[in-house]
Amino acid sequence: MNKLKPVNIGLLGLGTVGGGTVNVLTCNADEIARRAGRGIRISHAAAKEYNPEKIQGLDQIGRITGNAFEVVDDPEVEIIVELIGGYYPALELVLRAIENGKHVVTANKALIAMHGNEIFSAAQSKGVTVAFEGAVAGGIPIIKAIREGLAANQIEWVAGIINGTGNFILTEMRDRGRDFTEVLREAQALGYAEADPTFDVEGIDAAHKLTILGSIAFGIPLQFEKTYTEGISRIETQDVVYAGELGYRIKHLGIARKTDSGIEMRVHPALIPERRLIANVDGVMNAVVVKGDAVGPTLYYGAGAGSLPTASAVVADIVDVVRALTTDPENRVPHLAFQPHALSDITVLPIEEIETAYYLRLLAVDRPGVLAEVTRILGDRGISIEAILQKEPAGGAIDVPVILLTQRIREKYMNDAISRIEALDVIKGKVMRIRVETLA
Repeated sequence: MNKLKPVNIGLLGLGTVGGGTVNVLTCNADEIARRAGRGIRISHAAAKEYNPEKIQGLDQIGRITGNAFEVVDDPEVEIIVELIGGYYPALELVLRAIENGKHVVTANKALIAMHGNEIFSAAQSKGVTVAFEGAVAGGIPIIKAIREGLAANQIEWVAGIINGTGNFILTEMRDRGRDFTEVLREAQALGYAEADPTFDVEGIDAAHKLTILGSIAFGIPLQFEKTYTEGISRIETQDVVYAGELGYRIKHLGIARKTDSGIEMRVHPALIPERRLIANVDGVMNAVVVKGDAVGPTLYYGAGAGSLPTASAVVADIVDVVRALTTDPENRVPHLAFQPHALSDITVLPIEEIETAYYLRLLAVDRPGVLAEVTRILGDRGISIEAILQKEPAGGAIDVPVILLTQRIREKYMNDAISRIEALDVIKGKVMRIRVETLA
């Protein structure tokens, strides 16, 4: 082993991921030092509260304080690891660390998605690195895969199950026939969902992650505000059942795709053919498919959250930063995969301009000619029907569920057709619409 002195780390946060990071750095210290070329030591940590019984290696930390700014301003600390989460004070702490000439490692997807452009600009001007592998898909090294492993490719599209809570809920609805509300309560009891589950079930968490993936895939600035976001709270058990009868599974997908018109950035439920590998990713697991022009489709699967999986990504980033400490800033891997001056201003398309196929479920009066009226409206807008399921009315009801699968059409035309279908007096309530993605 060489004689270089250990690198001093300042750790902000000793919660789930922070505690896991201490555990990994302690348990695998020798292996990590062999990979990094020198030891890595947490010399200073900050936490308002933590559970010492769950953190192995606390005695290896030099000092623990309740003031995060004390750690950021410590002149002996070379790398700040921000694991507090949220926007504030995380943004102020990260920018202060950069201003102090320190490298930063973070697992904070919301911070990077919302403020990454500002953070990376500041880091570039100070000649320091900001690493954020843990911000997307937990322990899956998806950022490194796209940014470095697939650097020879033009990325055509990225599609991923990047929120484990939503995937757990949809899996339970399919396998056990349970409804959304019941499974959500269980997810909260198991610790998969927060007391306020909005970020998970309404797609905001996945949209943060997709914003990052789209940026490194296509070389565009981070643009969270342009990422279309739709959750799974409207999905009913009957939709999961009907999708299965048609040969599909419903997954909550993040999709980034480059087209001739611009870039699609969207998070929403989608029907996927059940034969696709990603359609068989169940429970709280995550998976991302990346399609490159040279390599074709590649699949990355693993734990998308949790103490040790996310800590695995955080520590890998720390090792990367340690290896690059003596590297000239201009020779380091760019934050967003492309050189900063080479980022593109390609348009991010509004959802109305994307093109996909659709699953439609409508409740119709059970009488002749109703389906003909619906198909006429669709046909007038150039929408072709791929398949129809018409169910028998249950228990003497006079209304019958009708399920349609359409071929690909631009969303704005489908929006117009749905509005006109809902206006028919033979259609009861709203039309349920779920996009269909073959990922071919």
